Amino acid sequence: MTATAPSGRSGNPGSPSPSGYRDGRVDLAPGAEPADPRFVNDDLLPVPVAGRRWTTYNFAALWVGMAHNIPSWMLASGLVALGMDWKQAVLTIGLANVVVLVPMLLTGHAGPKYGIPFPVLARASFGLRGANLPALVRAGVACAWFGIQTWIGGQGVFVLLDKAFGGDWAEASRVGGQPWTLWLSFVLFWALELAIIYRGMEALRRFENWAAPFVIVGALALLVWITVKAGGVGPLLDQPSKLGWGADFWPVFFPALMGMIAFWATLSLNIPDFTRFGAGQRSQVLGQTLGLPTTMTLFALLSVLVTSGSQAVYGAPVWDPVELAARTDNVFGLLFALVTVLVATLSVNLAANVVSPAYDLANLAPRLVNFRTGALITGVVGVLIMPWKLTATPELYIFTWLGLVGGLLGTVAGILIADYWLVRRTVLDLEGLYRADGPYWYRGGWNPAAVLAFVVGGVLAVGGSHSAPGTGPFPEDGLIPFLKPLADYGWAVGLTAALLLYTALMKRGAAARPSSRST
Repeated sequence: MTATAPSGRSGNPGSPSPSGYRDGRVDLAPGAEPADPRFVNDDLLPVPVAGRRWTTYNFAALWVGMAHNIPSWMLASGLVALGMDWKQAVLTIGLANVVVLVPMLLTGHAGPKYGIPFPVLARASFGLRGANLPALVRAGVACAWFGIQTWIGGQGVFVLLDKAFGGDWAEASRVGGQPWTLWLSFVLFWALELAIIYRGMEALRRFENWAAPFVIVGALALLVWITVKAGGVGPLLDQPSKLGWGADFWPVFFPALMGMIAFWATLSLNIPDFTRFGAGQRSQVLGQTLGLPTTMTLFALLSVLVTSGSQAVYGAPVWDPVELAARTDNVFGLLFALVTVLVATLSVNLAANVVSPAYDLANLAPRLVNFRTGALITGVVGVLIMPWKLTATPELYIFTWLGLVGGLLGTVAGILIADYWLVRRTVLDLEGLYRADGPYWYRGGWNPAAVLAFVVGGVLAVGGSHSAPGTGPFPEDGLIPFLKPLADYGWAVGLTAALLLYTALMKRGAAARPSSRST
């Protein structure tokens, strides 16, 4: 969709303005670029309308590249390891991705319209300074995810090369409890990621365009291999559910559903970081709708079939695709698996876990941090969180890590959606998002309504977090025992509570109400 002749502010017909377009997109007026170094640098400025060129294919390819990766494979295979059959696992993941698509499209709307990234959008609800709160929450989660993905990628390289070299890599001397060759694989993979992202968003777009179909081929090749090993498709489909559809199933289903939603709850916040490059709303809506639920469900189907096949072949489900691929004795198969692991992990990690914290950290200190510096900081923090501990078991990965993350991020999503759609009806003062004397300064740069909604929603969402003895860090009765019944629905509880409370506070004038004039 191309920009038409300007015809009024925010695309409304009326007096001519250089900032509005008939298709609804908004640009800064000539000479109106903000200059306050506390709140702006080149990476935080709106993308000019002429620079918003991502098409439906670009967004669909982005999602195919991000969805087809080892951790998302482990989501589905982990459900099989927890006792579900293939139908239950695919249903859980398919439903979760249809649900999370809704906030993804709602928050993504501001990207093509205003050309702004997530931390700048958050200024409308949290305030110019308060936006650092959700930005840092999102950045912290992304840094942890970056570390998890990098560890898995490095581990994949190590396992496959160890197999290729006859087991010599695993016998190397140990440093910190791990073979030094594993640490070497981890560091090399880490350096490769940062080298690509350092080239910027356009390089990322080109990488995603060809990585997406390659990873699909790799997953299909693994399915064909395990089908041959199992003696046909039948054994892949015949593995029974250990949970049934009764009382044993639902206590696993609901927290698993929230965990599946939480997997992409991160992107439901910072999707404007990508949609800001969109050629129009149609591009981002169609691209995301075609890209997210369809590819995640397909990949989940591949994952559970392969994991079920591994159960038929080896007597127990092998939920890690790298470990499974390493069981082949075919040299070409090993090399192909190695390249697939590299491409799949690079694809999702660069797009999902580096772009967001790079912008978020730039928002924290625009004078000191730009996109590239933020990416480097993300890489360092991602190592410091010791990601190898978070993926030790399916219980820790799905219930503890994803459940906690989902609750907090759902709270932020509720506030963003409430502010942009219910309070402002998608109308923002674009210039005001960068000015201390503008309508989003609230009280010293903070909006008390957003902070209160975040605290209340966050406590309700994660206050009841609990772990079975020996499977996680939380007490068995929950951090706050009377909130334990809410813990299995953390993302939904956080989003709903924050959305309702924030809307009520803003509507009643409990916080300073920003001007609703458009730009």
